[in-house]
Amino acid sequence: MGKFTTFLKRSICLSAVLLLLMLSNVGYAQQSTSNYLKKYKPVSVELMQETGVPASVILGVAMLESGVGTSRNAKLLNNHFGIVGKNNLSKTAPGTKSRYKQYASAVASYEHFVEVLARKKWFSQLKGNPEFAVWLKHMNHSGYSSAGHEWIRKVTNIINRYKLYKLDEGMDSVARGATWLTVGMPPATDDR
Repeated sequence: MGKFTTFLKRSICLSAVLLLLMLSNVGYAQQSTSNYLKKYKPVSVELMQETGVPASVILGVAMLESGVGTSRNAKLLNNHFGIVGKNNLSKTAPGTKSRYKQYASAVASYEHFVEVLARKKWFSQLKGNPEFAVWLKHMNHSGYSSAGHEWIRKVTNIINRYKLYKLDEGMDSVARGATWLTVGMPPATDDR
């Protein structure tokens, strides 16, 4: 009976340690997500105001594609959207290769993402429309992700889980003829 009791005690202790490790990882992930949202919500809302792309779409896609800023592309390339293009990883990280575009900053990645959407045929029809599901459907049909409907489901889950659709309530003030601004830069003034 002694060996069984010792085994049982060790098993309980090991289970408790594993549970604590799992909970600490969940806490870290939640903190990481919270920090990401705090950092990029303002960027997403500002880009929504400038371009008419819902902030929920901008932030939801970024969260998925960048692993909430933890992906290799986000860390090495400042690429939060999985956009393919040129990079200079071979110079900055010898032996490392990637087919993804490199950006000077994460904000530059966000700006380029809305520029990519603005070049789509359907953009003018959707500009200013706060219905994120319609945007995701059009993005999927235009080949944004090779994961198709699974990609839509994942982005939709992120938008709903973090209530990102609430960011789109400010869409009312989006001007249809808004000019492109650089995030963080004041709008050009008319010096007549």
